[in-house]
Amino acid sequence: MKLCDIFLAEGFVHSRTKGDHIIYIKAGAFRPLVIPKYDEVPVFIIKNLLRTAGLSRERYFELLNR
Repeated sequence: MKLCDIFLAEGFVHSRTKGDHIIYIKAGAFRPLVIPKYDEVPVFIIKNLLRTAGLSRERYFELLNR
């Protein structure tokens, strides 16, 4: 999943999978990222994940286009 690869590149680590959700953690992050295993993740979820991860929109697109 491309979205997971982006957060892995930013230093997050797969913690566990629970049902249809993948949980990533990172030292210093305020809370874990919970990524749903949807075919297409809605934009509002991606924006919330970026905010939680402290990742800018520019950095997201930079990693997305690698």
